[in-house]
Amino acid sequence: MDPLLDPVTGDYAGGATNTLANAVYLRLMTPLGGWWADATLGSRLHELSRSKDSSRIDLLACQYAEQALQPLQQDGRASRIQVSAQRQGPGRLLLSIEVAETGGHIRHFQHQVRIA
Repeated sequence: MDPLLDPVTGDYAGGATNTLANAVYLRLMTPLGGWWADATLGSRLHELSRSKDSSRIDLLACQYAEQALQPLQQDGRASRIQVSAQRQGPGRLLLSIEVAETGGHIRHFQHQVRIA
């Protein structure tokens, strides 16, 4: 069991978790190559904050999130990962992430992405 991270503040939430919540959060929030202990951990989602707000950004954000979460499938902690994007307004994108854990539980996560 790990201390649960609050996805809104990034601080410890005070509880504990035995799900993939922390793993998903860290992989999406950490810039790819930005963690000293594992250069493969992280995503390229931070690059979208400098990108022009166009229709192709939705697909790119989904691809970046799927790439970041792929190690969860490779190490056997997740059996399936699906990512979809919804526009929340100009310059804002909401990623809806569904992770099927190997134990059979399906977890849903949401992640906000800012676009220039």
